[in-house]
Amino acid sequence: MTWSRWRRVRQLVQYLSLALFIYLLLAALQRRAVFTLADLFFRLDPLVAISAMLASRQWIPRLLPAALIVVLTLAFGRVWCGWLCPLGTVLDLARFRRPWQSGNRPGWLAVHEVAWRRVKYVFLFLILGAAFFGSLSLLILDPITILTRTMTTTILPTLNRLITGIHSALYAIRPLRGVVNALESALRGRVLPVRQGVFLQSALIGALFAGLIVLNGVAHRFWCRYLCPLGAMLALLSRLSILRRRVAPACSNCAVCAAVCDVEAIHPEKGYESDPAECTVCLDCLAACPQSGIEFRAHLQPAPAQPYDPSRRQLLASIVGAAVGVTLLNGEASRALPHPKLVRPPGAQRESDFLSRCVRCSQCMKVCPTSGLQPCLGEAGLSGIWTPRLVPRLGYCDYSCNACGQICPTGAIPLLTLAEKRQVAIGKAYVDHDRCLPWADGIPCIVCEEMCPIPNKAIRLMEETALNAAGEAVTVQRPHVERELCIGCGICEYQCPVEGQAAIRVWRG
Repeated sequence: MTWSRWRRVRQLVQYLSLALFIYLLLAALQRRAVFTLADLFFRLDPLVAISAMLASRQWIPRLLPAALIVVLTLAFGRVWCGWLCPLGTVLDLARFRRPWQSGNRPGWLAVHEVAWRRVKYVFLFLILGAAFFGSLSLLILDPITILTRTMTTTILPTLNRLITGIHSALYAIRPLRGVVNALESALRGRVLPVRQGVFLQSALIGALFAGLIVLNGVAHRFWCRYLCPLGAMLALLSRLSILRRRVAPACSNCAVCAAVCDVEAIHPEKGYESDPAECTVCLDCLAACPQSGIEFRAHLQPAPAQPYDPSRRQLLASIVGAAVGVTLLNGEASRALPHPKLVRPPGAQRESDFLSRCVRCSQCMKVCPTSGLQPCLGEAGLSGIWTPRLVPRLGYCDYSCNACGQICPTGAIPLLTLAEKRQVAIGKAYVDHDRCLPWADGIPCIVCEEMCPIPNKAIRLMEETALNAAGEAVTVQRPHVERELCIGCGICEYQCPVEGQAAIRVWRG
């Protein structure tokens, strides 16, 4: 098989990998029962695996498949980046034409190339250093986390609203109603969620992802070259890879290979040799070479050092910075006095343990059938940014669902049976007498009691005499919360008919 065909194979594998990522995302979207491989890409992520085990001080068998990527990298180099990474494929598809610059990067970036290439190693060492001290806050920079979080909170909800709006507009045209109904039947519940999700910080998360796309216009795969911490980890492993690119005697120094290399890993000044730590094994150079002057050969010695390789000083500075940062984060008031509305998913009520295992992957938010799980911003302090919390006014914890525990790749949300989950109290409901219709205005309302899923009802109604708006004495049923029965699922707050802030609210238990 020629190298051009192998390059086509690589592109096919790339697109299939992205298609699989999207399929797993959609197949697990708002599902009460999650199939086994729904978190496959997180299981294959070595950065997630090492960081989570380091922070939690526990062996996590669910993440062992990441060892396959390590072995693959030691054998062939950064094939994850060039063949499998869905974010890398998205960046390849978001290719910009840059007539205003020569080569793949502007002049100012070329001048500071060595410094920029080191940035990803700084991020890697900061993440691992922070994980050693028990913090996973910086895993928000993991590429699989970035793409999953953006798809879950921004892209899919926006796409859903767009398609729903188009369907609504077309449905108004009577002859098209049959087509619209057919499309709804085909898409709803399969590709599109049954319930329209609304997420906090979706604009911020979307803006950060848009920033990565914009950086792609500065230099193709800017994220992969200079910023990606997972790419940095695989780059270090690739220095030991066995099969590496080598310039053959047939090379005529035509420089075509350097021109087509998207990540500029080929050095013309060194006889067109490449750095295996930066090479993504895309095979573009081999397919473009007119003289068959490039080949892959086995090497048993580590790759030669490069000016941008991480130094011991850089490693020590990153670890010290991580230690100082984690110490400052642990000193936040939010750690000593958690936010009263910080209601965690079932089984994740011990905050320190939860933060040391949660990798901010947003998988739980993806599967939550009510979209009640939302990304934190300031409620858990900086150490808990974009970890999940329940916001009952947006969605409740479904009494018949334990999907978040099923899909959590690290066990930060424990896998509880449905019976066990129904016994776990994640918070407690409290009635606001100043806003509750029966309490404040003498207006009959029993919605919270009707909606309570607890078999023995954690909300009880008691007939009492109250004054209505006209000042007349009336008998109404007023809700009272049975503390020992309430599990804080939040459906009462979600269904409360009072506009704005609900008259019954769930607080951290």
